Parts: sequence; C-alpha cells; structure tokens
Amino acid sequence: MAKEKDEEKTEVKKSSSKIVLIIVIILLILILIGGGLAAYFLLSNNSSEPTPAQTQNQQKTMNNKKHFNKNSDLTKIGPIYPLDQFIVNLLSSNGERFLKIKMDLELSGPELTAELDKKKPMIRDIIIRTLSSKTFQEISTNRGKEKLKDELVEKINNVLTDGYIKNIFLIEFVVQ
Repeated sequence: MAKEKDEEKTEVKKSSSKIVLIIVIILLILILIGGGLAAYFLLSNNSSEPTPAQTQNQQKTMNNKKHFNKNSDLTKIGPIYPLDQFIVNLLSSNGERFLKIKMDLELSGPELTAELDKKKPMIRDIIIRTLSSKTFQEISTNRGKEKLKDELVEKINNVLTDGYIKNIFLIEFVVQ
C-alpha cells in the first residue's frame, strides 16, 4: 500500500512539473512577443495623425506654392542660392555641442533671388533659431538631417511670395 502511494505521488509530481514547464514556456513566448511589439512601436515613432498646426501649415504650403517632391528628377536642379556658413550652439544641458553648417538653397526660379536678397536677415534668423533648437541626437542621423531640411524648407517657404525653396543642399555639416 505504501508503494502505491509513493507511485501516485511521483506521478502527480511528474504531471505537475510538466504543467509548470508548459506554463513557463507559454509565459516566455508571450513576453517575447510583447517585447517585440513594444520595441517595434517605440522605435517606429511615426505619428500618422498630424496636429492641427501641421495640417494648417501643409494646406498653406500646398495652396501657395508647389511642394517639393523628393522623388522628382534630380538631374533638373533649379537655380542655387548660396548661404554663408552658420555656427550655432545645439540644445543641450551643458551647452558644449555646436554645429557648423553650410547650405545652399535650390530655388523654384531665378525670380526668387531678389526676394531672398531682401529677406536674407529674416531667412538667416529662421535658420539659426531652428538649428539652435535641435539636439545632437535629433540631427546626428541621416533621417534627422532629412527632417531638419524639410523643416527649414517649410519655415522659409512660409515667408516667401515670389516662389519657393525646392530643396536644401548641405555643403558642410560638422558637430562638435
């Protein structure tokens, strides 16, 4: 009789250890799937819902000017307007990082040159304020540089009336 009880206890222990092992494996799989999904959503960081201000700016840009198409033929470059070099402090807690940048603006047409000459201090101010509001992490990647260029194009185009900026070409880009 004692043997039968011992055998029943070992069978119960074996079946309960199998159940515990199965539960642990299922929990690990769920944790891995959850972590993968969380990483995907956190790293993609693309908000599909534009803010009302972004929507208004996009409508204004589309109504007043042709919007730059990144897929346009790059062999047809418009007139180039060179800008002087910019040296700005980047936004940081200790203020030790600065950016040295030189850029050229691609214009929609030559008639825009006169307006840019007239508004050059305003354009430089827009660029300096935008650059100095960025952190090293925001502009250190290619994606960050593209976002910066898009933001500058949009802000400059908002003050132009005789044409629009099609693209910005970064000639120098040094962060220290």
